[in-house]
Amino acid sequence: MRYISTRGKAPVLNFEEVVLTGLARDGGLYLPESWPQFSRDDIRSLAGMSYAEAAAFLLQPFLGDSVAPEDFRAMTKKAYSSFSHDAVVPVSQIGSNEFLMELYHGPTLAFKDVALQLLGLLYDHLLARVGKRVTIVGATSGDTGSAAIEACRGREAVDIFILHPNGRVSEVQRRQMTTVTDANVHNIAVEGDFDDCQAMVKAMFNDHDFRDTLAVSAVNSINWARVMAQIVYYFTVGVSLGAPERPISFSVPSGNFGDVYAGYAASKMGLPIEQLIVATNRNDILSRFFNSGEYRKSGVDPTISPSMDIQVSSNFERFLADLYGRDGDEVAELMEKLDQDGGFSVNMSRLNESIFAAGRCDEEDTSVTIRGTLAHSAKLVDPHTAVGLFVGKKCRKNGKTPLVTLSTAHPAKFPDAVEKATGERPALPKHMADLFEREERLVSLPNDVETVKSFIKDHARILSEA
Repeated sequence: MRYISTRGKAPVLNFEEVVLTGLARDGGLYLPESWPQFSRDDIRSLAGMSYAEAAAFLLQPFLGDSVAPEDFRAMTKKAYSSFSHDAVVPVSQIGSNEFLMELYHGPTLAFKDVALQLLGLLYDHLLARVGKRVTIVGATSGDTGSAAIEACRGREAVDIFILHPNGRVSEVQRRQMTTVTDANVHNIAVEGDFDDCQAMVKAMFNDHDFRDTLAVSAVNSINWARVMAQIVYYFTVGVSLGAPERPISFSVPSGNFGDVYAGYAASKMGLPIEQLIVATNRNDILSRFFNSGEYRKSGVDPTISPSMDIQVSSNFERFLADLYGRDGDEVAELMEKLDQDGGFSVNMSRLNESIFAAGRCDEEDTSVTIRGTLAHSAKLVDPHTAVGLFVGKKCRKNGKTPLVTLSTAHPAKFPDAVEKATGERPALPKHMADLFEREERLVSLPNDVETVKSFIKDHARILSEA
């Protein structure tokens, strides 16, 4: 398996190189040169597998010769043994042909655990083989940070620096990051929004001297392995609801476009998906794009679904690459227009045959959906899941096709919003019951990339040990 950059100018890499590299050196994102194909019989065979077995089966083609099959099977078994539900990603029914994909049974109660528990083990394996260490730099709108920290804490070959927008994540999300005191973990609260944090990370990757000196790598979904691991649950849940004999539709709460892009990848690999519904809050750049062809920044408004408070969706570039037939020059031109002019337009004819639909959900409808879901299905959901439920119902075109909404986080991660909507305050699970009593460790820095880079240089062990 070979990987190419969306912008077409970076070296072609294998899987090991892609994991350790993150962002391509031409500023693009890596994606597979071609999609592995699974037949209907292959997909049917998943029905008898555990989640870990299904992950090993579906993902091995992406690895090429970088990881031996027996080693990868051991990794998937270990990665998913830490989940509190034996099914790893169970499905619950909440209405007539309506389902929730429960992605919050991992150690940090969010869907990011599904990919990052595996990515941490891949880092261990690959770094041990080449005798190197890396400095991981990532940005989070709430959930990636805690999941990445949990996956990388205490690892000898890794230092991890996570940037989050100061005051724009929930208190539970913040404390899940800042109460981890392992010496290799560093939390940076940036005076800005998530897009500012993400822009800093991309700027650091594009500073090749900084990147090479610190061996910078990524845990954000700019790292292909993150998206790759998320493909699995579309297949396993699809099979549990009748695929490949019938198609399935998915509604995906979307900010950075990584989770919904994994669904797109699953469809390219053979899973029959009728609709992929992109659900946004009032930060609706993705919804506007799929309904008008116009992709234009308009500022970020804080909401009760903060993990989706994003205007520049980094994984969207991977979709653009396929939309433009892997023409790197075209993609680079569009991304330059985004940087210089704040947006660009795509002819809607390019989208007419796609499986995508999209819509937005405002604050009041989010709260109403949280309240209504509890009343009608006895299920407490977080605000991001509520956005997915609301938009899914609005955009669904065929009631006979099962509609699965991705429930991306445990409601206890957003207790204030859930309590305000329902009068019921969700409790943290036992392993986090003392979260509010733990000491926090973080540093607040201005929205200035040079200041942040200096902090990382001062604290990265790869320099102190050089």
